[in-house]
Amino acid sequence: MKKNMGITDRIVRTVLAITAIALYATGTVSGTLGIVLIVLSAVFLLTSLMSFCPLYTMVGINTCPSRR
Repeated sequence: MKKNMGITDRIVRTVLAITAIALYATGTVSGTLGIVLIVLSAVFLLTSLMSFCPLYTMVGINTCPSRR
């Protein structure tokens, strides 16, 4: 897997995931929406840690700065 996520993208995804987890943990969001947010948060955290997003590959997006 070739990295296709830049640092800004990774930080934004991590912050969104932590926020969604906090909303679920405090009971602000529950039910089906809460489950969807937890699954989405897990995907965001996993892709942030790997610096790779399969959807970006399919669409042709690359936010990772090129190495020279």
